[in-house]
Amino acid sequence: MSFHDLRVWRSSVQFVVQIYRLTRSFPSHERFGLVAQLQRAAVSVPSNIAEGHGRITSGEWIQFLGHARGSLYEVETQLFVARELGYFDELTHAKLVATLNGIGKGLTNLIQDATRRKRNYQQPATSNQQQPR
Repeated sequence: MSFHDLRVWRSSVQFVVQIYRLTRSFPSHERFGLVAQLQRAAVSVPSNIAEGHGRITSGEWIQFLGHARGSLYEVETQLFVARELGYFDELTHAKLVATLNGIGKGLTNLIQDATRRKRNYQQPATSNQQQPR
């Protein structure tokens, strides 16, 4: 299975597109400030999902999913600041946060699944036979 098959990756890519479109309307003086930060954090979400998917161990996969989730929280904070500055309205903010929350749930589910699989894989087989010393 490829990371392209992950619903959360596809959703996060679409979210990046939304962020890029939204930030086009921000004031030009924010080009190297909030616009750059928002775009960088948003694109970091699907990038970390993809990079983690390409790693070898489940521990690395979980770590990169955690990075993706951290970037998502960064985006949420930056969207809050942008809304407070009046760069977009409350309805737009609510829609973006709803999308963001859906991606966050998808990441949490992947993290929980990967953690469960890792734990199950690492558990030694139980046997009634005594192990040699």
